[in-house]
Amino acid sequence: MDTLSVRLTNTKSIKAFYAGNAGSPKLIVKFYGNRNLDTLLSFLQNSNEHGLNPEMFSTKELAGLLEELKENKYTNVDQAYPTLAKVELLSADAYISYVNYLRFGVVDPRKVFSGYLIPVKRPDHQSAIGLLNSIDISDTLDHVQNKSRQYKALQSAYLQTEDDAVRRILAVNMERLRWVLPKMGEEYVQVNIPDFNLVYYKQEDTLAMMKVCVGSKSDEDYDKKMEVFKKSGDYEDRPDNHETPMLFGSITLLYANPVWNIPESIAKNEIYPTVLKNRSYLNKNQIGVYYKNKLVQDPGRIRWSKYSREKLPFRFVQKSGPKNSLGKFKFAFQNNSSIYLHDTNFKKAFKLTNRAISHGCIRLERPLKFAELLVADKAKYDKLRSEIGLAPLDSSRLVAYKLNRAKKVQVKNLIPEPVAFSPKKPVSLLITYFTAWEMNNKIEYRPDVYGMDKKLWLAMNKVR
Repeated sequence: MDTLSVRLTNTKSIKAFYAGNAGSPKLIVKFYGNRNLDTLLSFLQNSNEHGLNPEMFSTKELAGLLEELKENKYTNVDQAYPTLAKVELLSADAYISYVNYLRFGVVDPRKVFSGYLIPVKRPDHQSAIGLLNSIDISDTLDHVQNKSRQYKALQSAYLQTEDDAVRRILAVNMERLRWVLPKMGEEYVQVNIPDFNLVYYKQEDTLAMMKVCVGSKSDEDYDKKMEVFKKSGDYEDRPDNHETPMLFGSITLLYANPVWNIPESIAKNEIYPTVLKNRSYLNKNQIGVYYKNKLVQDPGRIRWSKYSREKLPFRFVQKSGPKNSLGKFKFAFQNNSSIYLHDTNFKKAFKLTNRAISHGCIRLERPLKFAELLVADKAKYDKLRSEIGLAPLDSSRLVAYKLNRAKKVQVKNLIPEPVAFSPKKPVSLLITYFTAWEMNNKIEYRPDVYGMDKKLWLAMNKVR
């Protein structure tokens, strides 16, 4: 134990297990005679079919030790014991690691990516000890093989290609499929960042699919530039990072005619420099200015140059209406990153190939369809339509709608009021990052827009 512990991945669990069993070689006793250790070795040797390196489990050394035992050249137990002890400890460590890697993933994504904010299950100390107490290793090894359609499709493609670059892409996406995500529920929405696409699912059925725009890629050498900014405090040195984080939450509210509470980063980096050059910008874009939570009646009289961008005391809110950057809809979901889904008045963006162009929030190509699926009530949907100036689908409500519209038209420069609606029930939203997946019996590939494949591959290789 003392000699090998520095090489073991699961040292704490292994030491606790053998301390609780008086140092007895339990795996040798239970699994050598019935060839379960040979089965373990076979699975380890074939771990490359999961995009793993068999040598991360000391496979060659373990194979040599097992062969040495089979040759039975020992004349007494004392001669055999060092080999038995090595087989015991290396088998225990490899068994725990292999099962955990296939069941939970090789790496913890939350430790690799600062923008990975989805809660995922990870192995723990007790589960590792539970594995060493297994009754049958073969059953456990078979059970942890990922049998999902997506995983098996990527696995098949991985085994069929000789292209190392493609194999890396397939390997990191198999790893993503191993991460244990929260329960989605019967209906859920998934956004895949590299695909710039949203899918609304009901179990296995697709209810809607639409293009999205996501956050733009962070500056090159972002971490180094951020260190420079921390030292200088000069906003000219501050690097940009608008990447959309990977999130899980529930959509709980949607707003028709939303206002836009402009984030502080946008206020400092974009609004403030623009206003310095063009004082009419705020009125033209219907942006209100708040000082100590009070609306400034005439922001044109503010002497902007006397305020530093670093300590800007103002809050900016864009009114609802045709100028509003959120368009006609905002969809709020639970998260601590101030990320939400919304409409946009810049529809041409959906014709772009690379749609990583936002400040982090997600713009929807078909927000009205998305709203219809969420409210799932004809009367509520007609009310929602009327709030954004669309006629109801139910003809019995048409007269009331026209009268209401006529009243609003008479009011000059009318700013539409934001109105909140509740979905029929909270709907799970998952923002993910996949650069390869199976669709219609072929593997779809997308560019690694945030450079996350490379980072994940390096993290996996540290373990490999």
